Amino acid sequence: MTNTYLKSLFALSIVALLTSCGSTSSATGGGGLILTPVENIDTTPLKIADLTTSEKNNWGHLDLVADTIPGMSVDKAYAEIIKNRKGTKTIVAVLDSGIDLNHEDLDGVLWTNTKEKAGNNIDDDGNGYIDDIHGYNFLGESYNEQLEYVRMLRLNIGDAATLSKAKTKLDAKYNEALQGKQQYEQILQAVKNAGAGVKEYLKKDTYTKEDLAGIKTTDEAMQRNIAVLNQMFSIQDSIPKVLKELNEGVKYYTEQLNYNLNKDFNGRLPVGDDAYDISDVNYGNGNPKNRVDDESHGTHVAGIIAAERNNGKGVNGVANNVAIMSIRAVPNGDEYDKDIALGIRYAVDNGARVINGSFGKSFSPKSEWVYEAIKYAAEKNVLFVHAAGNDGANLDDPTNGNYPNDQVNNGPEIADNVITVGALNPKYGSELVASYSNYGKVNVDVFAPGTDIYSTFPNNEYEYSPGTSMAAPAVAGVAALVMSQYPSLTAAQVKNILLQSGLPIKTKVILGGDNAKSASLDQISTSGKIVNAYNALVLASKVAAGQIQL
Repeated sequence: MTNTYLKSLFALSIVALLTSCGSTSSATGGGGLILTPVENIDTTPLKIADLTTSEKNNWGHLDLVADTIPGMSVDKAYAEIIKNRKGTKTIVAVLDSGIDLNHEDLDGVLWTNTKEKAGNNIDDDGNGYIDDIHGYNFLGESYNEQLEYVRMLRLNIGDAATLSKAKTKLDAKYNEALQGKQQYEQILQAVKNAGAGVKEYLKKDTYTKEDLAGIKTTDEAMQRNIAVLNQMFSIQDSIPKVLKELNEGVKYYTEQLNYNLNKDFNGRLPVGDDAYDISDVNYGNGNPKNRVDDESHGTHVAGIIAAERNNGKGVNGVANNVAIMSIRAVPNGDEYDKDIALGIRYAVDNGARVINGSFGKSFSPKSEWVYEAIKYAAEKNVLFVHAAGNDGANLDDPTNGNYPNDQVNNGPEIADNVITVGALNPKYGSELVASYSNYGKVNVDVFAPGTDIYSTFPNNEYEYSPGTSMAAPAVAGVAALVMSQYPSLTAAQVKNILLQSGLPIKTKVILGGDNAKSASLDQISTSGKIVNAYNALVLASKVAAGQIQL
């Protein structure tokens, strides 16, 4: 997504603080076909206790009925269906930022182009790409980028009405970023000052929430210090974590102002191509590795899909027999239509069965290139899984664009191989759908776990990240799992299997974080369901055996 999304939900949690600070079948089954979950699925007891660390690190794999956590029943699928069956190796392309190809939990699941010789600067396999051992890098050595509507204004791309809309959006977003940076800086300074005051009072370098509770004082300055820090403890369990998140917030808005929203910035210069000429294809290189540690999005997405299972390290990916093809095409800003279109075609031509697209933008001047690439993927039987976006908006409203989509202007599908995914919280009930997740009866197909997903980060690290960017690879992983076990199924069949076999949740959920807006899942998505790996495998077995026609 643009700016690879804020790395935690802290930004959402702190909104109130910013404004107050001012200037300062059966869901469990028994191996049977599960077309309609149990009628009383919506009477599942709400989980009141906080998630344990184990549950938090794996909640997307848990089972709604058994665990009262709205995961995808991945663990149940392995325990009761897959067991020791490996299936057929399935290639999944991660069309994203660069991936840490040396990560301990990913290095064993990378796609390798055996027809190419590394480092000889020759296109050995004749596929048009030199030294593409584990994928391709369409961004060269570039990293920071503008948002698309800012580029359009800089290059004068589009008609007068489109450019006027772009100018209005830039003005609003620039002011928003400027205000956000100032507010984060103010809160950061307030927390630092409060911490220094408490440390001096306690005569110690560290302190806890209990230490604050033990301070009895009538000094107004110290009372303010305690109040500020107690607010921080309501968001994180330690002040160092708060300071880390605040510094990330300052960095996020600073990068927006310096790069994403800076009309004079040109991030494409290091690449050297004409980004708006689809015939100019002699660019990029065969090294799709992340360029900086902060370029973590692709690594996190790859881990959700396919982190090495049961190796005693980090996390388990959803799919057990896949090869991750790394295609670096999403910068720290908005992706180019040209890179996405060529990236999709590269994935298709080099054997991918699933492409994960955890990106999106509100303007797409060359969207036809991407649409043609998606149709090409459909013709070649390749599934494209796309994140719905993180604006908490109704995508069926024509003013809320999130490109690419497969139903242009709410019309008929341009192809039958696209799944658009919204994000879930780990809390079943009215807050099931993440407040940031986009939705839409026409333009969003299903929902899947997306908030605080624990996965791989560069340099053999693991972190939590939120977003529809995390929900999409969860679904891509299930799709790959199904394809691996039943390779004869088409992309369109797998799409329909995932949509039809999910759990239909009828309880109303809050939309966009607005308590006054609610709807059931069938009113905000095509399927009205959350993806379920166990159900998908059961239904897939019936379809593959010819017992059911979709």
